[in-house]
Amino acid sequence: MEYSPLGGFMPTPVPEDGIARAGEPRDPLLPVAAVGAVIEGIKKVYDPEIPVNIYELGLIYKCEINDKGDVEIDMTLTAPACPVAGILPGQVAEAAAGVEGVGEVTVEIVWDPPWDPSMMSEAARVELDMF
Repeated sequence: MEYSPLGGFMPTPVPEDGIARAGEPRDPLLPVAAVGAVIEGIKKVYDPEIPVNIYELGLIYKCEINDKGDVEIDMTLTAPACPVAGILPGQVAEAAAGVEGVGEVTVEIVWDPPWDPSMMSEAARVELDMF
């Protein structure tokens, strides 16, 4: 394996199956995280082309957590040719996995329904001056 000085900082690209994975089985002594806590973790991820977090942009279609603390997220992108398509799902998976009480995380890109600006929250519209 080649040494890369950025290796520890660069997100792992999404594998060929299109599903980003992160985390590990939750410690059974820890309580399972609430969905709201996972969403707060996801809100730390931004599309680098738009100064709004991906949750407020409306890119998260599903965020579910089971009784083991495993999280399943369905998300989309603003466009199929989005230049960060290969890294954004991994960033979302890592952000969710970083929440206490979360176990394994899977993030899948979905294209139905297609994203459009009406899916943004009111806060995102205000931030982007889209009234």
